[in-house]
This record gives sequence, structure tokens and C-alpha cells, in this order.
Amino acid sequence: MRVRKISEILRLRVFTDSGEYFGEIEEVNLNNNKIDGWRIKVDGSISSLIGGARGVIIPHQFVKAISDVVIISKSALPNRETSDFGGMAAED
Repeated sequence: MRVRKISEILRLRVFTDSGEYFGEIEEVNLNNNKIDGWRIKVDGSISSLIGGARGVIIPHQFVKAISDVVIISKSALPNRETSDFGGMAAED
């Protein structure tokens, strides 16, 4: 396992585990020196699903892999049939 600096992860592209492009890492949320979540600047097509927000905060538990790209669980995405969302919309 390779330890990476958070600065290396910022601006990485984010994809779902089903291969859909989601956006890119903008910030990391830390809680007691541990990663709590990731702020992701969303792609325009995803933005309409989350009420037009420019970004979302995905809890770290939904991150499946970090390498050249970040893979998140599809369950972190809003359900297209309902407005439920695994993460939180970020307005700024």
C-alpha cells in the first residue's frame, strides 16, 4: 500500500464504480486528523440531479479506490427516481 499526500489527490477525476464520470476532487474534510469526506466539483450532467449544486460532499466510506482516478460507490449518487442522496450538496 502506497501512502499518498492529500495534495496529490486534489483535482483527481472521480468516477462511479459503474464507470460514469462524476467530477473532480476539490477539497478534503478532516475530523480528528482522519479523512471524513471529499468535496467533489460535479460534472454538469450530474449537477441537475442534485438541484443545481456545484459540488457535493461524499463521505469517505463511499470511496472504493484512489489511484490515478478516484472510484466512488454508485450508491453515493442520487437515485434518479427519487431525490435521496448519499452525500450532501455543497452550495459553494
